[in-house]
Amino acid sequence: VGHCHPDIVKAAHEQNQLLNTNSRYLHDNLVNYAERLSKTLPEKLCIFYFLNSGSEANDLALRLARQYTKHEDVIVLDHAYHGHLTSLIDISPYKFRNLEGQKEWVHVAPVPDTYRGLYREDHEDSVTAYANEVKNIIEQAHKRGRKVAAFFVESLPSVGGQIIPPAGYFQKVSEHMHKAGGVFIADEIQVGFGRVGKHFWAFQLQGEDFIPDIVTMGKPIGNGHPIACVATTKEIAEAFAATGVEYFNTFGGNPVSCAIGLAVLDVIEKEHLQAHATEVGNFLMKLLKEQKIKHPIIGDVRYQCLIYIFSCFLFGSVK
Repeated sequence: VGHCHPDIVKAAHEQNQLLNTNSRYLHDNLVNYAERLSKTLPEKLCIFYFLNSGSEANDLALRLARQYTKHEDVIVLDHAYHGHLTSLIDISPYKFRNLEGQKEWVHVAPVPDTYRGLYREDHEDSVTAYANEVKNIIEQAHKRGRKVAAFFVESLPSVGGQIIPPAGYFQKVSEHMHKAGGVFIADEIQVGFGRVGKHFWAFQLQGEDFIPDIVTMGKPIGNGHPIACVATTKEIAEAFAATGVEYFNTFGGNPVSCAIGLAVLDVIEKEHLQAHATEVGNFLMKLLKEQKIKHPIIGDVRYQCLIYIFSCFLFGSVK
């Protein structure tokens, strides 16, 4: 929401002066923040875990999926990047291809890119074709005696090229995953919190009928302050808790972090930043479309991606 936004600085300073402690000590800020976040998400996503970084969030999402499904394997999109922890390098083709290579339990699906991908705009049903690529991966894994725990995807693949998955793709992939006993994880670490303009979460671009099983958050959640979150269903959380090994994060969800998180949501709402991202994005889109007509070298102008990229500047965080 902008470098050193006064409301964020004030919230952090006031809470720092009052109290900061680890999350073994109950504090209203944590509950209040979880309640505020829950209002932005589908009702089904009602359990929240607070952490310090997007990488921690994605690592926990992986653990949740495996504990709930009792499966190991993960399907990711080509060129994906999900974080810097060892567990996440393993599911990030963008990284592992330059390191130790692809693990046996990792499966890579083609990016659902209708501009440059396998199935393009002229394909009779690119949505089904791309979703069937995931279905085929699941079937091949089963033939080898392996079972898939999760489809792990950025709601708008960013490192992979700011790709907008065709509407309906997530729904069909989710159906295939659920039939196979797996879950759908939406990584919103770069694209969440109103950055796509039209919706608060980028997965909502797929339609109101689509709800992921797990959503991860980071980057804009604290306007530069280290805070992250995993939102999931009661069923998945209960399966995770049933191990008897509690999840504990020393400073995840501490009073200062949650005060900052609440202030960020206040600023987004008070300053109408989501609507502003849409307005500026539409303006930029119009100009670039005009340039596309003039210059044949411009092949594709992506609407929601432009809004996201520009809102990174507006919201004060650029990768």
